[in-house]
Amino acid sequence: MITLRSFVCGKWVEGAGEGATLLNPATEVPLATANSNGVDFQAALAHARTVGGPALRELSFGERAQLVGALYTTLHAHRDELIAPAIANGGNTRSDAKFDIDGAWGTLAYYAQLGESLGSAKELVEGESLQLSRSARFHGGHILTPRHGVAVHINAFNFPAWGFAEKAACALLAGMPIVVKPATATALLAYRIMELVVESKLLPDGALSFIAGQTGDLLSRLEGQDVLAFTGSSSTGAELRSGRAVIECSVRVNVEADSLNAAVLCADAERGSPAYELFLTDVVRDMTQKAGQKCTAIRRVLVPTVLAEAVQEDLAERLSAVKVGDPARDEVTMGPLATAQQLADVRAGIAHLRTDTESVFGDGGAVSAIGVPTGRGFFVGPVLLRAHDPATASTVHAHEVFGPVATLLPYDGTPRSAVALLARSGGMLVSSIYGDARETLVELARGLAPYCGRIFLGSSKLVGQASPPGTVLPQLIHGGPGRAGGGQELGGLQGLHLYLQRTALQADKPLLDQLTGRG
Repeated sequence: MITLRSFVCGKWVEGAGEGATLLNPATEVPLATANSNGVDFQAALAHARTVGGPALRELSFGERAQLVGALYTTLHAHRDELIAPAIANGGNTRSDAKFDIDGAWGTLAYYAQLGESLGSAKELVEGESLQLSRSARFHGGHILTPRHGVAVHINAFNFPAWGFAEKAACALLAGMPIVVKPATATALLAYRIMELVVESKLLPDGALSFIAGQTGDLLSRLEGQDVLAFTGSSSTGAELRSGRAVIECSVRVNVEADSLNAAVLCADAERGSPAYELFLTDVVRDMTQKAGQKCTAIRRVLVPTVLAEAVQEDLAERLSAVKVGDPARDEVTMGPLATAQQLADVRAGIAHLRTDTESVFGDGGAVSAIGVPTGRGFFVGPVLLRAHDPATASTVHAHEVFGPVATLLPYDGTPRSAVALLARSGGMLVSSIYGDARETLVELARGLAPYCGRIFLGSSKLVGQASPPGTVLPQLIHGGPGRAGGGQELGGLQGLHLYLQRTALQADKPLLDQLTGRG
């Protein structure tokens, strides 16, 4: 069993005391301990601000892009090695582990290429300058420059690699140093990634720090130039937003939280049609990939009432083929939940949803796990519920079960009815719509847009041509309104904006052109 250490002020620091124990969630065998007691968080933040920040800001976007690209090259070379801790500590199947790791490296590669296109610039200029008066000399415009603080990244347990990469790529390219704090329970993969980064000596001193364990008084020491980016539960997000330092210093905060995402089958999608089959494939994948522990997973499945029985039957048939067990075994297609607490929460969540639904597959999730002694591991099987009156099933629109659980919601097949039902959740990261009637797809997309960060339109033309709706792409924004956190990450250059200060400039045009690099 190893001890995870923090990396701050340019050195590894081992915490004092016993710390938390990281387990293999399939076997419950201890793998490591993590403890940040004794870490000087004030010194860590100061080192990042005064050493890492200036070093990054001295570089152009193109030079920072080279750093991000070098990280991609180095970490990608260790891809196969990194799959092992993802399986052992994350409960991932090999396929799930590759989904996380390859998504991470793909994001780094994308931002490295994007940064190269910005060349020698050290700040971003928005659009052309505007004439502000009758005088042709008086112009104004906006410029975005790196904030002179530190970006604190608190990442979720389900994507230790991808969560790290999607935040780090944007912050480093924008010119801000990072303090990353992965979820302790599944930190083994993130820790190995950090070891590889430190060994590579690619980044300037102070550009990247790592916290193994709890945050201690870290967040209370944030200042006005700092950024706090969090992925996790809405309750924790609300707690972080209410922190004294955040309120008093107006620390910039980005939250990506719970999301009752949905899949909508349109009335024109006949059973067996390409769009119908794509819908089934995506629902089952999102229910079972990473044991349903994805912020983008489908939780609500809207189907026209006339197709409800067919969909229920077809989903149950596909879910019955899922093999749950030790993810280290080749025949297993779904591993355990990440922690004992997750297991308890999922079981309680299923019981809660049952007040408004009935189980049509999987009952309460009881399962005999393949390759695991009875009673060991944090396993739950896929569960499909059905609400016969979706309009009154309040728990389905208010409570997310973060596991392999989804609820069928029959509706009358009209876009208006679907939008009214899905809007009740208060905001989603992503919704997917399946059918071939373009007018229906357009009406649904426009109706759902205010409630979604992203919408996937799955027609027969996209079969075999598109990434699944649960895949986060660096070219497009990741985030959503309302209960989804109200935040926004990625989205190409927009992903850098969290770490840049937008400033309005007013001057005579030649001076403004010089300030913005256009002189």
